[in-house]
Amino acid sequence: MKLLTKVEEFILLAIWSLQENAYSLAIQKHISEISDEKWSLGTIYAPLERLEKRVYIHSYITEPKPEKGGRQKRVYRITDAGKNALMQSREVQKSMWDRIPAISSKQ
Repeated sequence: MKLLTKVEEFILLAIWSLQENAYSLAIQKHISEISDEKWSLGTIYAPLERLEKRVYIHSYITEPKPEKGGRQKRVYRITDAGKNALMQSREVQKSMWDRIPAISSKQ
């Protein structure tokens, strides 16, 4: 299994966290708030496409909102393969951290 990039990992975690509200703008806002960095929508779209091609996520289009001019949204859901990829990424990262000496700010 190919390891996830950090961006892919963040996007998968956001989708898992947001559940039924995991559409592109909500994903972008969620990651921006947690990371305290500005993420553009462009940063989100390419990884979403890659993750969907790898079958780590799937998407569907919602019904339009009932108000005038209501829009449809593409909502993303994480698949079992996506959850497995996240767990593998977590285990690899934990293993890497477990094998280095403690980091001290006094060095």
